[in-house]
Parts: sequence; C-alpha cells; structure tokens
Amino acid sequence: MDQPGFQEFAVTTRPEDGPARLAALRAKLAEIGLDGFLVPRADAFQGEYVAQHDERLAWLTGFTGSAGFCAVLPSVAGVFIDGRYTVQVRAQVDLEHFTPVGWPKVQLGDWLVEQMPEGGRIGFDPRLHTVEAVEALARKGAPQGIELVAVENPVDAIWEDQPAPPVGPISVHPLELTGEAHDAKRARLAAELTRKGERAAVISLPDSVAWLLNIRGSDIVRNPVPHAVAILHDDGRVALFCDPAKLTDEVRAHLGEAVECRPEAALPEALAALEGPVRLDRSSASVWLKAQLGETEVVLGRDPCVLPKARKNPAEIAGMRAAHLRDGAAMCRFLCWLDAEAPTGRLTEIDVVKRLEQERRHDPMLRDISFETIAGSGPNGAIVHYRVSEASNRPVTPGEILLVDSGGQYADGTTDITRTIATGPVTAEQKACFTRVLQGMIAVSAQRWPVGLTGRDLDALARAPLWRAGQDYDHGTGHGVGAYLSVHEGPQRISRQTDVVLEPGMVLSNEPGYYREGAFGIRIENLIHITEAPDLPGGDAGREMLAFETLTWVPIDRRLIDVALLGDAERGWLDAYHAETLRRIRPLLDNDAAQWLDATTAPL
Repeated sequence: MDQPGFQEFAVTTRPEDGPARLAALRAKLAEIGLDGFLVPRADAFQGEYVAQHDERLAWLTGFTGSAGFCAVLPSVAGVFIDGRYTVQVRAQVDLEHFTPVGWPKVQLGDWLVEQMPEGGRIGFDPRLHTVEAVEALARKGAPQGIELVAVENPVDAIWEDQPAPPVGPISVHPLELTGEAHDAKRARLAAELTRKGERAAVISLPDSVAWLLNIRGSDIVRNPVPHAVAILHDDGRVALFCDPAKLTDEVRAHLGEAVECRPEAALPEALAALEGPVRLDRSSASVWLKAQLGETEVVLGRDPCVLPKARKNPAEIAGMRAAHLRDGAAMCRFLCWLDAEAPTGRLTEIDVVKRLEQERRHDPMLRDISFETIAGSGPNGAIVHYRVSEASNRPVTPGEILLVDSGGQYADGTTDITRTIATGPVTAEQKACFTRVLQGMIAVSAQRWPVGLTGRDLDALARAPLWRAGQDYDHGTGHGVGAYLSVHEGPQRISRQTDVVLEPGMVLSNEPGYYREGAFGIRIENLIHITEAPDLPGGDAGREMLAFETLTWVPIDRRLIDVALLGDAERGWLDAYHAETLRRIRPLLDNDAAQWLDATTAPL
C-alpha cells in the first residue's frame, strides 16, 4: 500500500517487563501505606477501548486484552480475565509473577477475602471504577476488615514515559446520517428527566456524548468518539466539558447556544453546583464523578442515551445497510484473492491483514478499521481476540483453517464480520465443528420471538448444536454495534448475562464459535438488526413478534460444511442467503471477483 496502514504489527508489551514494574508498584504502595491496588483496563470514561495514556493494565502486566483487571497484593498479583482471554493471558504475562484468575466465575471480592484473611487497605483510582462496582466490593470486604481507599493513581507515578492524554479533533456528524437533529434528541431526553423528577443527568460514556450531540471524535483509535463529559439539564440545555483545542468553529456553530462548551477543569465546580436529583449511570459513572456532587441527591439509573442510541432510526439503518454492501464487496474481493494465494504457501497472517485493509481502503467513506483485524491461522485461530504481531506472525499453511474477524468504520455505518476459511483440505472433524457453528448462527438468524424477550432468551439457540456434541464457546453470542460509533455497543447483547429487552432498531452481531486450543478456531459472524415480524398464516392474531434482518452479505465457506448434518430448513436458509448475497454484491464487483462469487454462492 502506498499509504500507512491503520493497523500496526509491532510488539507492544513483553512479559519480561512486568516483574520490575510490579516491584516498583509494590514499593510505591508500601510508601503510601497501602496493602494492595486495583489496576483496571478501564479509563475515566468507562469505554471498552482506551487511549495509550490509559493502557495501565497492559503496561504493568503485558496483557493487552480489551477486558480485565489486575489486583496487586504484597505476595500475589491476580490478572482477572474472562473466557475469551484464557489462552492470550498465559502468553503475555510472566506467570511466575502474575496469576491468571478466571472471571466472573471467581469474583474479585471473594478472591480478596481469600487472599487477605487479616484484612488490609486496598487502593483504587476513583476515576477508573464505577460506583456500582466499588459499593459491591466494599460490602463484600468490610466484614473481613478490607478497606477500600481512593488515591491518586500510583501506576501513573511510576510510569515514566506514559503517553500524554489524547487531544483529537471533534467533527460534526451530518443530519442525513444521524436522522435526528441534536436539539430534538436533547429535548426528547430532557422530557424523560422531567417525567422522572430529575433535574439533570451526567453523561460520561464517550459514544453517548457523541450520539446525543451528533458529533464524532478521534481520541480513541478505531472508535470515532471524543473524551468528553456532558451534563444534560431537564430543559434540554447541555454543558459539554472537553479540551477546547478539540472544538473547531464549525463544531461550535453546530452545537449552538444551547450547548455550552467548557474546559475539563471546570467540571468539578459545575457538578458541585447542580441541584438534585441528578442521574448517574449505575454501570459507567465513576466514584470520582459521584464524589464531586457532594451532598446533591443522586439517582443511580441508566444513562439516558444508551437505549435511544441502541434503537437505530431509519436513517441510521439505511446507512448501516449501505456500508455493509460496500464492505461486503471489499470482503468478496479479499476472499477471491485469498482463495488464489493461500494454496501457494507464501502468505502470512500479516499479509492477510494488510490485503483486507487495502480492499476496504478503496471506499472513500472508510474512516478507520473498527478494531484490530484478527487473522488467526491454525492454532492462532483458537485465541478468541488474537492480534498478530511481528513476533507472532504465522504462515497461512495450506490445509489449516484461517479465521478472519474484521470490520470497518465508515461515515455511514460500522461493520463487523467473521469468516472462517479453508486454505486446503480439511478433516471431517473440522467440518463437523464448523457445521455445528453454522447451524447455531442460522438458528439465531431465522428466529422469530414474542416482544419482551431478552438476548439471554436467544443465546441457547446458537449453542444447542454444539451442546449436543459436548462442545461450547466461552464468549457471548452477540454484542451491540453502533452506527459509525463503537463496534461494541451496549446495552443490547445476545448473552446469558443480559436482562436488556430486545427492541426494533437494535443492531447486534451473531457470532457463535468453537475453539480447540493448539489446533484451530472457528467463528461465523454476521450483523443483524431487529425488525417487527410480519404476521404468519395460522399465527395468533394480535401477537406482536420480532425478527432479525441480516445486514452482512458475504459467502460462507461451503468447503467447511458437512452437508449431511444440515436439515432441510438449514440448507434452504443458506441457499437463500447465498442467492441474496449474489444479487446484492455481484453488481459491485469486477469480473474476477464476480466469477468467484458466482461459484461460492452456488446452491449446496
């Protein structure tokens, strides 16, 4: 490529750096009278992805996953990770100094009680922990004599070359893509505050701020969001707190007089001056934010933006559909190239990542990739959130399965797609595992359900074919996706750990998988969005039902399917999906890729 790529491949952490940094942190804790300290992945805005300035967990431990935390005690340092990262954490941390802990099966409070039977003082940075989490931990530890102490972050004190906080410019997101002016959004949400008797809401999630004000930012790579905090008042006015250098005259004019732009340093005074009740989000508002409110009455509720943001309007869905068609064409050009090159044995995982990005870059509406592309060949495919580096780069060996999980941030939508590809002959066992994953993906895609159900009610549909074979996967089946916002958007999920009702307009991933450590990984992912389901002949009159509309149109590798395992309805679904993929995507392709698509979408 002539221009630098979005994704880089340098090794960013080394296990051997961890022990000295851990020793320095323990010395600092002893100096300030603490027995331990909590180091989360989170930043002050509680987003999943963080700026380099906030990569404290990775800097200390070497672990670079997007979720987790470290509890540092005098004789043990537990790195808490969920099932997505059990393989990755063992490769990235020094296991003689850091101990992986399976979470949430093992809860932090229980672990601290077990490790500190005599009690002790545990420090935490109040900007990096939510009110809900700290209160729950305090309830667990108090009977054991464990005291939680809010302190200035000691990791920052020992991190000598810590990058500066980001100051990325903010831009206007146009009305034709947002579908609703920000004054209408502010008025709609302010009316909700008034109905509940609340005077204001403090909004600290970056994608909520961006959605509410129809702006986008550049403080976090891969996610077009700003580091900013907003106070929404019950009359629709907003005070926006961010570095003034981020705001151009165009942005200020777009925001208008009803949005007061103030520097970050003015936030504590503004919070202290609020009259209650003031809403804070129970799952994302930090302990620090609550402390600044002093004696003001606080209501711990839900960020008023998260559900309206999740319910995409027609303009946002139209943008997502358009982005997915262009992204589907890029994926097909890439897969056509891959099918020709993989059998040669000359490719590596980095070659795969670069080529896919190159195909997406043909689109002038591409702004970034939506996350670091996962290109896992053979055993690397079993690392759920694998990131290829110069050190881990592995050949794409003919006959091994290749898992590619990627996406684009386009001005009109965010994409996220996974395809598992055969690069040569595959075994009967691999085909059987792939087919079970496919059956689960089809089951979710084709499902209709009564209004009022949650993602928890649908999660088992994707797992049932694997369960019948004694198999499973250790991640959720689907996450929410934003409209040119965060590729992981809450609160909607398809997961055993959600109680959020599924509603029309929500966009989710559908990505069951299967992973055999040291051998291969399989995942198939489409994005889907929720629509009202039409009545069926013979159905109950007046019973409201919902269904999914598929957004992703890219062939699924038929070479990995054991057709004998599929039922008639499953074969019919896949043939119809491939026929629709051909209809939608072929006009966007040149001759070679079009001929490839003809072949790969033929009926089973």
